[in-house]
Amino acid sequence: MKVYLVGAGIIFIIAFVGGFLKLSNEQKVQNIKEWLKLAVVEAEKALGAGTGQLKLRYVYDLAVKQFPFMVQFVPFEVFSTWVDEALQWMNKQLQGNEKIKEYTEKE
Repeated sequence: MKVYLVGAGIIFIIAFVGGFLKLSNEQKVQNIKEWLKLAVVEAEKALGAGTGQLKLRYVYDLAVKQFPFMVQFVPFEVFSTWVDEALQWMNKQLQGNEKIKEYTEKE
């Protein structure tokens, strides 16, 4: 049974990566930027306010795990601007959405 689950998992990962690689570069960047919105919320929850550089590092480490190829093609400065965009989005969400605010403040 475990062999079937491992095989199914490998097939799923190959299909996901293959589908992602077929996207245009613009679509890939857009997908990464959308994913970064979740990552900055998770970093805010994990590290709290006032930890900017730690949160950037945390998000970068998550992104490298999620998109390992990114290290080869996206300079850190570009990545940092994408994170800044995601942080602006998150701050707007925190101001207008109590559920997100509660989520980031839960331990």
